[in-house]
Amino acid sequence: MKAAVAALGRERGRNEQVLGEGEMGSAKTVQVSLDLPPSVFAALRQDPASFVGEMRLAAAVKWYEMRQISQAKAAEIAGLSRSEFLAALTRFGVSPFQYDADEIVADVTGG
Repeated sequence: MKAAVAALGRERGRNEQVLGEGEMGSAKTVQVSLDLPPSVFAALRQDPASFVGEMRLAAAVKWYEMRQISQAKAAEIAGLSRSEFLAALTRFGVSPFQYDADEIVADVTGG
């Protein structure tokens, strides 16, 4: 199946991955395909592989910021260790703490 997918990609003359399942270590993964114009990579000054890594990180940071996922899950999505993800939060200007001062005070005072 993977050979057929690779051949299909070569026939189309594109660098794209077809939606399918793969393996990452011992965990199963799902591949997602996006069709983007080449100008996107030029505008961001990134090759496709770097773009995918940055997109995974940006999505993980945003979902973490919105309190939809934990730090551990965000690091996993980004393909980083937890400490690397915490460093990346600084780059994006996102606090590593999911509680603001008022919420901490309310928790401590029982209110």
